[in-house]
Amino acid sequence: MAEEGKYEILSKINSPEDIRKLDLPQLKILCSDIREYLIDTISEIGGHFGGGLGTVELTVAVHKVFNTPYDLVVWDTGHQAYPHKILTGRKEALKKIRRFNGISGFLKRSESEYDTFGAGHASTSISAALGMAVARDLKNEPRKVVAIIGDGAMTGGMAYEAMNNSGILKSNLIVVLNDNNMSIAPNVWQISNYFTEMIAHPDYNKFKGQIWELTGKLDQFGDRLRKIAVRLENGIKAVVTPGMLFEALGFRYFGPINGHNLHQLIKIFEQVKELKGPIMVHILTQKGKGYLPAESDVQKLHASTPFDKLTGKALKKDSGNPSYTSIFGNALVEIVKDNPNVVGITGAMPDGTGLDKLQKSYPHNYYDVGIAEEHGVTFAAGLATQGIIPVVAIYSTFLQRGFDQMVHDVAIQKLHVVFVLDRAGLVGSDGPTHHGAFDLTYLRLIPGMVVMAPKDESELRDMLFTAVKHRGGPIALRYPRGAGLGVQLKEGFSLIEIGKSERLKEGKDVALLAVGIMVDYALKASEMLEHDGISCEVINMRFIKPLDSEQLDFIASGHSKIVTLEENTLIGGFGSGVVEYFSEKNYKNEILRIGIPDEFVEHGTQAELHQLLGIDPEGIAEKVKIFLENKKASHEVTV
Repeated sequence: MAEEGKYEILSKINSPEDIRKLDLPQLKILCSDIREYLIDTISEIGGHFGGGLGTVELTVAVHKVFNTPYDLVVWDTGHQAYPHKILTGRKEALKKIRRFNGISGFLKRSESEYDTFGAGHASTSISAALGMAVARDLKNEPRKVVAIIGDGAMTGGMAYEAMNNSGILKSNLIVVLNDNNMSIAPNVWQISNYFTEMIAHPDYNKFKGQIWELTGKLDQFGDRLRKIAVRLENGIKAVVTPGMLFEALGFRYFGPINGHNLHQLIKIFEQVKELKGPIMVHILTQKGKGYLPAESDVQKLHASTPFDKLTGKALKKDSGNPSYTSIFGNALVEIVKDNPNVVGITGAMPDGTGLDKLQKSYPHNYYDVGIAEEHGVTFAAGLATQGIIPVVAIYSTFLQRGFDQMVHDVAIQKLHVVFVLDRAGLVGSDGPTHHGAFDLTYLRLIPGMVVMAPKDESELRDMLFTAVKHRGGPIALRYPRGAGLGVQLKEGFSLIEIGKSERLKEGKDVALLAVGIMVDYALKASEMLEHDGISCEVINMRFIKPLDSEQLDFIASGHSKIVTLEENTLIGGFGSGVVEYFSEKNYKNEILRIGIPDEFVEHGTQAELHQLLGIDPEGIAEKVKIFLENKKASHEVTV
């Protein structure tokens, strides 16, 4: 357990009920304890860091004022919610956060009754909280509902859709905007704090209501007084606060407020929790608050591997091989150098996608649309209509949000948009909300979409070059998280013929047809199988769509048993495409499909998860042996 001597108050906290018994001086000590515990723990195990340090006072104030878990608090994503986990019975479990069989790095309903809504993607909190508020009203319950959303998530259009709907429904709902970059409002501190306290105070609201009631009895004269009063109040708000946007959407706005002033936070929450209608409380916080290395470099310590607590520097070094992300970023810079009509688009992830390199080298060819993937895809479509070649670099799991736009705005119009999907396949410790397990399926079903997966980083470069040169409509390539295989990179690029695979190894007993990272696994599995006297043919299929029909016809004629390998769900993916083709041709070969089963895979390292699912080289070799022995194997299909 947390050491009682080191964490004076935190060691005695097991639930928010304990927090509500503390006075303000004790709560301030608790905040210091939480920060120290976060630094001590995350420096040893790694994890999301800076956001949580910035929400310590906010978390304590919310659990102090609101009767959680009866009152419902919805956090947007989990980056800012580590203090929430600590205070809701999971402080010891934090030591295994994001590890195999440990707690999730995000909110998870099955993990705690205090996690009211699961979220790994941003901008969902207000929509979910509004749904809860409406359900509360339908059931006539006295619960309070609070949504806590970061300013980054406010770049997502879904947040504004939810606010618009909240204003229309006029449900009692409190939204806390955790602004850690002051991206929405200037730091006006004392004036705005004074004004906020004034308009939030119950006496002020009572007085305002009485004035409104009185002027309503004065016929036309009263109406004119009301209009003057409204203009005066709105004019003050427009000068003193940035809240007119929120007020226009039907919210009563309070802020900005110092998000590290615990007394002030508790006071404002106590005052607004009984007010009617949707409320917006805007707080200003500092990401990485209380830890100098995180305050100095908020992006670097947003999430981190284990690091030296004194310096903030990572303890572990990379494998030495460049990451796929870095290879892509450098390749795009080379391409843009030769073709200024190529641009890169990211959704608030320049470093995560490698587009930070383009941003530094060719800033006029770089666009960050914020956490707004839907807009990003249609923005790219607009660019494509004018002869610009947009390269849309978005994590596989996040591009799911832009599916309709890929179909409606890009594919139907046969526009040349290049989709680059980072973090394809199982990504590791971020878990089911971030695994890129479905992209081959959702991309493959779009008419006219070309879908590629490189076997290594060298092929990634050539596929990107091929995609930019392609003129037949939308084209996508996907690659995994992490370091490449360390293959030699040649200078320049080579075009790859669309729909053309390559034979890497000849064999007579079984054909292994693989895409992406599974090509390397297939080669390693084939070496293991050779020790058992099994000869494997290994094909790097490269293209999930269109499939290399000539290669498939050749394989069908020479092998009775065929295995498909992919790091994607088996439902509708690469293997499904092969089975469909064989069925259409009325081939009678036996096909074993190996990939991700029809389930959400939990978090763990990539190696742990591959082994768990039996899609690592050893697991593949074992499945192939069973298949060849004609024993019943899972996912075996005879066509």
